[in-house]
Amino acid sequence: MKIKTKLSWGLGFLFAVILLLAGLGAYYANRLAKEAGEVLKDNYESLEYGKNMLQATDQFLPEDSLAYAAAIKIFKKNLQNQLNNLTEPGEQAITIAIKENFDLFRQTAGPKQDLAATNKIMAAIRQDIFRLTDLNMRAIVRKNQVAQQTADQVIMYLVIIGTFSILVTLTFILNFPGYIANPIRELTASIKQIANRNYEQRLHFKAQDEFGELADAFNQMARKLDEYEHSNLARIIFEKRRIETIINNMSDAIIGLDEKQIILFANNEATLLLGLTEADLINKYAPDVALQNDLLRHLLAVNESVPLQIFNEGKESYFTKDVIQIKSPGTANEEEKLIGRVIILKNITQFRELDLAKTNFIATISHELKTPIASIKMSLKLLRDHRIGAVNQEQQKLMEHIAEDSNRLLRITGELLNLAQVETGNIQLHYRETQPTEIINYATQAILFQAEQKHLKLETNLPNELPPVNCDLEKTAWVLVNFLSNAIRYSPEQARIVISAGSVTSSNNRFVRFSVRDFGRGIDARYKDRIFDKFFQVPDAESIKGGTGLGLAISKEFITAQGGSIWVESELGEGSSFSFSLPVV
Repeated sequence: MKIKTKLSWGLGFLFAVILLLAGLGAYYANRLAKEAGEVLKDNYESLEYGKNMLQATDQFLPEDSLAYAAAIKIFKKNLQNQLNNLTEPGEQAITIAIKENFDLFRQTAGPKQDLAATNKIMAAIRQDIFRLTDLNMRAIVRKNQVAQQTADQVIMYLVIIGTFSILVTLTFILNFPGYIANPIRELTASIKQIANRNYEQRLHFKAQDEFGELADAFNQMARKLDEYEHSNLARIIFEKRRIETIINNMSDAIIGLDEKQIILFANNEATLLLGLTEADLINKYAPDVALQNDLLRHLLAVNESVPLQIFNEGKESYFTKDVIQIKSPGTANEEEKLIGRVIILKNITQFRELDLAKTNFIATISHELKTPIASIKMSLKLLRDHRIGAVNQEQQKLMEHIAEDSNRLLRITGELLNLAQVETGNIQLHYRETQPTEIINYATQAILFQAEQKHLKLETNLPNELPPVNCDLEKTAWVLVNFLSNAIRYSPEQARIVISAGSVTSSNNRFVRFSVRDFGRGIDARYKDRIFDKFFQVPDAESIKGGTGLGLAISKEFITAQGGSIWVESELGEGSSFSFSLPVV
């Protein structure tokens, strides 16, 4: 039987119970009302007629002809009504006796009446009226008792039927919802078990209805999932072992954590660097392990990309740290969710050693090149001396080219030496309290001649009072000169260059910001992130010569070494603004 049919039968049963109770109540209420109506119609009207006739007999006074005639009329009317309302046994004989005595009374009444005979007839009439009244009173009492018995029977029947209906309905109410809800509850619990990968869960509904069909479909689904789970388990285990083997054989140290910072895996290289076993790491809370391990604490706390120096296997090694955030793919109703992260330590010791060798080589070559360059410049100076001899126009041009090339070589050599100092960490900084205007004046005087050659206008935008900064005057001015040289190189003739400074506050610290603004071609957004990299030059369609790609990289090292920051703001076709900031004394 279908659930819909069972619901229809159940609701139909409740409807039938309601109809039964309503029908019985209406039937017995109508029966009681009918019996009460019969009492009113039969006996109560007879009592009313008897009372009216008694009252009329009191007016039978022949001396007053008008009152006598009215009383006779009333008595006659009520007597006639009583003759039409004979309902009780014996009531007819009494009523006829009253009528006969009344007729006799009318015959004897008059001026020549026999008073004794009249009174005797009147007494008989009144006595018969009392007998009629008493008969109807006893009939009312009897009928009332019958009605009361009927009411008691009705109450008893209704109580019996109502109690039976309540018991049956209560049983239906208690059991039928469970018939619907229990299978749904079992189905919900089974679905949760399936969600927890318990594919051995089964439903057992014996009913031959939709729930039975649902149980069969659910059990079939669970069997298929169980088969799929077991068929893929070996493959999943194989893939897991293969991935673990790959991770363990990688030369980089790899540590995996979930979203709660529980360590999920750590390869052999990571355990060697941390000096811990796999059992000390796997399934452990990373911050707890970090309390006893300085390297892990540093890996969890520090997010900077500065190379790490780790003493490992009897020598110093260098590593870079990469942190990969693992997120679950989002859905239409749900955003991406962080489910873990992987920390990778790449061994860059070999590259560090090569970089150090390169730095030493550059420092050595730059130092050795200074001597022949100085000799070239000395020889060039002697050639230009008219005491040595006159030179023609072509020889003069050759000497100018030699001077330009030697100056360029000398500048490149100086930048390489500065770069070598930066990379070896041997920057010699001479701090002193310096006014920002002193730095700006130092730099503008150094490039004033270059600006005049291109007919450029230098504008300064300085507030009246600026706080002093603690810096190395020469190296800070060198940075500003580098900014100005680049601005001159990339500005068209008769343009202007704006030099500005101002006080700024960041994170409760005060800084002085220095800026050089040009109105040249600007820098493409693709290259702004690399503008401070070593040897990087912005690709230039017009091939402007003169740069080595080291000036901005050295400038960045000089500024950051003094606790400042450096940046660029530029839009293609709108010019560029190079800025740096230094902390206030």
